[in-house]
Amino acid sequence: MIDAKETFNGSWPFKPNFFTGNGFSQHFIDEGPRDAPPIILLHGEPTWGYIYRKFIPALSKENRVIVPDHMGFGKSETPQDKEYTLKTHVENLTNVIEFLGLKNITFVGQDWGGPIIGAYSIRNIKNVKSYFLINTLFGYSREERPRSLSPWFKWIKKHYDDKTLDGILGELGSTVLSVMKIPNFTNSKIIDDDWINAYSSQFPDRASCKGAINFPLDALLNRMVPYILEGFKLGDLKSLCSKPAYLAYGMQDRAIEPDYAIRDFKALFPNAKVFKMPNAGHYSQEDEPEILINLIKEFVKEIS
Repeated sequence: MIDAKETFNGSWPFKPNFFTGNGFSQHFIDEGPRDAPPIILLHGEPTWGYIYRKFIPALSKENRVIVPDHMGFGKSETPQDKEYTLKTHVENLTNVIEFLGLKNITFVGQDWGGPIIGAYSIRNIKNVKSYFLINTLFGYSREERPRSLSPWFKWIKKHYDDKTLDGILGELGSTVLSVMKIPNFTNSKIIDDDWINAYSSQFPDRASCKGAINFPLDALLNRMVPYILEGFKLGDLKSLCSKPAYLAYGMQDRAIEPDYAIRDFKALFPNAKVFKMPNAGHYSQEDEPEILINLIKEFVKEIS
């Protein structure tokens, strides 16, 4: 857990806010006019809200921008008595949204942000306005999965099978850059001491890595599947698919196979736009922030 006042030499200048209704201290950023249309930006593995540091000032001029840190990441606590599953992360997000009284939400999500948004939406579709997805998928299309694992999940499986995964992902305070290179980001020129400290200091010890260890296992071991299937029974997939949506994809992604993710998206939103970034990897917010910011602004303007 990063200190609430930490700004990483001014690269993260935003006022911290905390919600304790989920049984732990969950950090979120809340910038922009309170009466403006809300945008929620969700991060993935093993990042935190810092990945949206360039997005917040640009988007909060005309929108209320909320950026939560998932349980176990960033400035949020890493409780040891919680289950780190898709279900728990969705329940945490649901309570934050209710606490803030948000309606008519545009969601922006990357990596685990996608499954969390999808599972939230199918249960709370009345609160949703639209989706802008980045290198992620919902998992509700029933598209056939790739026959082989991506390089990221091959790496996860190898260490899980060898019983070394807790040791590898449990040292993210020292290895976060190397680990993030496996799913791939391509914009190495942005790496400096502040960048390294921002992503590594959330993991001071093995216990603090619990969230990062469990995110990939939730997918690899199919632990998330029952909760996704429950959504089909409880939710309204037809209404979800009727919402405006946009997908931007870094085609050098080595965590989620790009062609599969695009097929998954088009199966749900056949008339929606897909923008391919040929030189970006899994962390497109770091690789092509200006492109993504402009695409989001155009999308929000188009649906307003």
